[in-house]
Amino acid sequence: MKGKAALELLEPYQQGKQIQDIKDQYGIDRIVKLSSNENPYGYSSKIDAFLLEHRLGFDMYPDGYTAELRTALALKLKVEESEIVFGSGSEEIVQMICRAFLYPGVNTVMPKPTFPQYKHNAVIEGAEIKEIPTKGGYLDLASILAAVDDDTQVVWLCSPNNPTGNAMAKQDFYDFITRCPEHVLVVLDEAYYEYLDPVRDLESIKQLPNFKNLIILRTFSKAYGLAGLRIGYGLAAEQIITKLNVVRGPFNTTSIAQKLALIAWKDGEFLNQTISNNNRVKRSFQYFLDQIGWEYYPSETNFLLVCTPKSGIDLFEYLIKHGFIVRPGELLGIPNTIRLTLGLEKDMEQLQQLLLTYNNEET
Repeated sequence: MKGKAALELLEPYQQGKQIQDIKDQYGIDRIVKLSSNENPYGYSSKIDAFLLEHRLGFDMYPDGYTAELRTALALKLKVEESEIVFGSGSEEIVQMICRAFLYPGVNTVMPKPTFPQYKHNAVIEGAEIKEIPTKGGYLDLASILAAVDDDTQVVWLCSPNNPTGNAMAKQDFYDFITRCPEHVLVVLDEAYYEYLDPVRDLESIKQLPNFKNLIILRTFSKAYGLAGLRIGYGLAAEQIITKLNVVRGPFNTTSIAQKLALIAWKDGEFLNQTISNNNRVKRSFQYFLDQIGWEYYPSETNFLLVCTPKSGIDLFEYLIKHGFIVRPGELLGIPNTIRLTLGLEKDMEQLQQLLLTYNNEET
């Protein structure tokens, strides 16, 4: 049985070791997972309170229109309900975009490194991939624009960028989208939007009426702490959303994900506390890195990309033996780095001690 030829060029997603397996291998009681940029503060306590008091039925299909959550988002974001699409995480919307707009004979342009699912799904659809290296972790918008031609269908801009953490400047983004040809769909992935310093906010939603070739992706997986529920959303002109709804599964977000995302959306206090905690931990950890002389990429997110004295894999292996899981840069296309989520203060203090010991052993 033959599949698409493009599948021979790809590997399935490789899940990391199971937590229990790591505990058993190294004889550790507790594992601190800092590899997936999840929210260490959990999620809104109002979700647990709701679940204690309400019974959710699972015998019926979910609302395929996601009506209640759609209305709440549209009201707060000041967009039309017809300008929103929901996915099983914003990652599924990436897949929808590739399925709807990419095919053999066209190309798509993206930075390198960036979120790998852009390339993965574009390859499956048979599109040519044009990857533009970042500059110091920042998107090279001039070079990305220069790579666009008559056959370009989609441009991907991740801001803040994963895995570097850097964010675009508002004027740079406006200049880019103004100059980008109208036949090109510009995907602005703002998965880490909530972590942005307000002065770095691109105010991208305000540009939707002016640019019918723009789609903005956001998620409940990061700052809202709902990674396990898999729900995200896209914002774009109705004609783009209509095409995505054609390729979208009819019941692609679950009833429980819709309901709990709505509760999280309304709990501004939890979100604000998450951002405050994250910024405090980030400042403290950056100061520590400055003190030991380790460089890192400027970050507008809940993670840091840190330059290491040896390979990122070497440090990864050292840390996992002590109960800390990070992401080695070799797996992200940036050797001699690690990407680590900014965790709880007590865990980051323990991590600092481990890094001090590691650094002393290497010098």
